[in-house]
Amino acid sequence: MAKTDEDSRRLHPRLRCLRNGAAPVNLLRSDITSTVASAPSLMAESIGVPADLDLNLIRGALPMSPAETAQRVQPKPKKRSKMASQPQAERSFVNVFVEVFRDTTDDVAGERATLERIRKMAQQAKNEISAPDRAILGNEVLVRRNFVSATVPIASLTELEQDPGIAFVHPSQPLTFEEPIDHPGLSDEPEHRPIGNAKLRAAHGDGAGVIIGLIDVGGFDFAHPDFRDGDGKTRFLSIWDQGGDFRKPPSANGTSRFDYGSELTKVLMDAALSAEAAGKFPATMIEQQSQRTEGSHATHVASIAAGNSGVCPKAQIAAVLISVPTLDDRMQERRATFTDSSRIVHAVEHLLEIARKAGKPISINISLGTNGGAHDGSSGVSRWLDALLSDPGRAVSVAAGNAGQEKGATAEDIGFITGRIHSSGRIAARGLSVDLEWTVVGNGIEDLSENELEIWYGAQDRLTVMLKPPGAGSDWITVRPREYVENRRLPSGTTISLYNELYHPTNGCNYAAVYLTPNFQPGSIRGVEAGIWRLRLVGDEIRNGRFNCWIERDDPVEIRSAGAVRLYRFPSFFSETSNVDSHSISSLACGHRVIAVANLDDARQKINISSSQGPTRDDRMKPDIAAAGTDIVAAKGFSEDTKVWIGKTGTSMASPYVAGVVGLMLSANKDLTSAQCSGILQRTARPLPGASYEWRNDAGFGVIDPAAAIDEARTFNQRVEV
Repeated sequence: MAKTDEDSRRLHPRLRCLRNGAAPVNLLRSDITSTVASAPSLMAESIGVPADLDLNLIRGALPMSPAETAQRVQPKPKKRSKMASQPQAERSFVNVFVEVFRDTTDDVAGERATLERIRKMAQQAKNEISAPDRAILGNEVLVRRNFVSATVPIASLTELEQDPGIAFVHPSQPLTFEEPIDHPGLSDEPEHRPIGNAKLRAAHGDGAGVIIGLIDVGGFDFAHPDFRDGDGKTRFLSIWDQGGDFRKPPSANGTSRFDYGSELTKVLMDAALSAEAAGKFPATMIEQQSQRTEGSHATHVASIAAGNSGVCPKAQIAAVLISVPTLDDRMQERRATFTDSSRIVHAVEHLLEIARKAGKPISINISLGTNGGAHDGSSGVSRWLDALLSDPGRAVSVAAGNAGQEKGATAEDIGFITGRIHSSGRIAARGLSVDLEWTVVGNGIEDLSENELEIWYGAQDRLTVMLKPPGAGSDWITVRPREYVENRRLPSGTTISLYNELYHPTNGCNYAAVYLTPNFQPGSIRGVEAGIWRLRLVGDEIRNGRFNCWIERDDPVEIRSAGAVRLYRFPSFFSETSNVDSHSISSLACGHRVIAVANLDDARQKINISSSQGPTRDDRMKPDIAAAGTDIVAAKGFSEDTKVWIGKTGTSMASPYVAGVVGLMLSANKDLTSAQCSGILQRTARPLPGASYEWRNDAGFGVIDPAAAIDEARTFNQRVEV
């Protein structure tokens, strides 16, 4: 008899999968994934992790080289043990966005009661774990309109889904680090070139009176000469290191409400610079950050937007360092670390509070991405940011992503692996079907990351979703609308979960979700079964037939295992025949009020092959604008030699350029909203050579024209009565 699960409609399938996972499995998830964390005091030995697996290296793995990929050989399969019965997770946690029903009675008592229940749940979880473990729970519950952001125990998800005051519980999405693309033609010691037009910047005060906010990874080198003023002091107001513990958190300094991490204030940074000048240790060693990567992504991005040679050289800088575990981190630190979209929300709220207290407009850049969700701006983080950006004097620019490449230019070029993330099509009639090929790499490696795929289709239609594991003898696994398979272990050891849901509470669309989980059973840990996983979409009732699929992206990194099995965190991808070269834009860039930025190869006057394409799933025109992001020379952070400049390529480099231009626009007109900034950029953009003003899925509305945009920002509101 089929099981009816009415309350599950309130819980996203990903959360249902976690909720019903065994405690040891979720503990291992916290070691490997960025969206689950566990109490650090729960050591791996307590759940029987095999001695030949070095979990110290799993989350802070090193990038693999194309040559290593090409040289892999197929490993011999190991005997796998049967799944044992395990208790549900009790001390593992997830970040969620809870959508609360607006109360329809004469007062808001019902809504307030729901919020209070969520607060008590989060506080009870904090009270029940030891003091050293409490940092994992971060901050108090945040509320924005009818959205709640909270860290909750996985075991409490059942309580949330049964709460009548809750409309839906969204998972926080994993963040992808948009790794800049290397180009061999760029010198190891490139000639430094000031970014943008110095005369134009000077004409608009070089961004004085504006704050540039930065949310990034790798560490901010506040001592770099590109961030020093005429007195040798840093132009950074604050660096909130979300994963740090060297200094007090922002709440202790009165900067913002957040009570976790470490804040480096301007006073502390300037004192460190003075000590360095007096012959003591380097300033960035005196005031430490949890990440200090040579050539850091964050420093390069900051240099483009607001360095002395950047777009806004007189702006003040406020930064947030998103926590990313490194090889040097202890197991306890990695286990307690979240790297997901909830931390983006915290970062933006923090930066806006700094700007509010300073009484200044702020332009924020986010060169990080997410790939899950409907790609229509309906995710929890997108709607939260849209709510924040309704006020004037604030704007957010987001990198479109580096998932635009669908083919390798050479045999060694593996850029297509992170580019083949999208498929789409149309099922023409009832009874017809479409087959898709989903590749999990395995030629000599095992993928220890969880692989996720989402299918979105219209509310008018009904589709049956079928999944066939690799191998000639495998059977199709079928779920019809409103059916699901949850945490089913296959003979290979891989665990699958497959859901076919109707009428998503946020956008009303139908969606299916597929999760491939490695064998996390203690004592027999193995990667996801390698090969071609076949997905079949069958039309049961067709009135429209259109569908879109996305794969949640990993960055290719190797886990340096001490055993015979070589484990990787490796992206799965669509085959060349199944991939559709559109809609690859980061879901974080699909918000209605953020500015999505594509990567222009300025020297060639064309869009870089790696730049992600639009539109959004609901056919809105994203990206908005293109800016130079290819071979961009800017500050080299934490340099271990005399080289202080470095060249990088990616939408991560294009987005801060736009954020800097928006800073100049806000300097000219502090009352602009983010939506107005986006509209002005679209209006004043110039087309690429040979193109028209029509929106393009790779370039948006065209190439940014800073002078025209700033002038329009300054004058558009001047009305004349006739």
